[in-house]
Amino acid sequence: MKTVEELVDQMKRSEDLQDDVRGIFAEFLLSQAEEDDEEKPEQGTGMGTNSIRLNNGVDIPIIGFGTYKTTVKDGYKVISDAISVGYRHLDTAALYENEEDVGKAIRESGIPREEFFVTSKLARYALGYENAKREFETSLQKLGLEYMDLYLIHWPRPDYGDPNYDDWVALDRESWRAMEELYEAGKIRAIGVSNFLTHHLEKLLENAKVVPAVNQLELHPGYLQEDTVSFCRDHGIAVEAWSPNGRARLADNPLLLELAEKYQTSVPAVCLSFGLQSGYIILPKSTHPDRMKENLLADRLILEDADMQKIQKMPQAGWSGEHPDQETVQI
Repeated sequence: MKTVEELVDQMKRSEDLQDDVRGIFAEFLLSQAEEDDEEKPEQGTGMGTNSIRLNNGVDIPIIGFGTYKTTVKDGYKVISDAISVGYRHLDTAALYENEEDVGKAIRESGIPREEFFVTSKLARYALGYENAKREFETSLQKLGLEYMDLYLIHWPRPDYGDPNYDDWVALDRESWRAMEELYEAGKIRAIGVSNFLTHHLEKLLENAKVVPAVNQLELHPGYLQEDTVSFCRDHGIAVEAWSPNGRARLADNPLLLELAEKYQTSVPAVCLSFGLQSGYIILPKSTHPDRMKENLLADRLILEDADMQKIQKMPQAGWSGEHPDQETVQI
């Protein structure tokens, strides 16, 4: 195994990592090397609050808590548990039907609102200028907040890829115009998109006054969407990863099992570390406090360059079956 100093030097020399994320890891490793043997706090390393800066100057924590399908039974408790173990970046959406739980957990946490970073999303069935304005206000009321940190267009088109339907371009542009106005009015600190591929982004940028701050995509080993990620980075758009560990779909992958054994960790931990080292903002999710904590420790595992390259060369694996231009495929 490499020493901390060797890993820091490796990370500083790597061209594949975004500068901000590389710097956070390097500083963290050095700080850990300099610490004495005192007992470490159970809340993890602080990566729940460590941030990168978006293209408009707003800081966003690089590990967030994904709430999709995690709040079916007791949403308030799940969100409260996530906050208790250290999460401050919470990702919700109108479609998830848990915005009230997120807002209540924030208010009753006793933690100042400004310490949280809250994201919600405009549903695909509500695209359009007037719809976007109305839906945003509905989400804000459900959250019980005065402003939102990040608001995204959840999917670029409402039609699931109907070849005879091309109104999605106008709907995206009108939705974006509404969001730009809300952003300029101070009701949203940053605006962005989700599940937009390169051709969706190109159409949006033709008329946009504000470049999206974020594009949230399905990203994990075996599903890297390299063309879209490259386009985002070329245009200063931060990349967020939903399903960053591929959930159970990657649990038996031979390469990931081999790496988990090598680093004496789990397959999900390998996946999350890969995401962070690739420069993604990651949004892991769980309903179990112990696993929530483990996900916040993803920064403690640093994969060697050779292992990063092995993962990057994996054939497609773990895809959810969801695609912005076609019907969902049952996997």
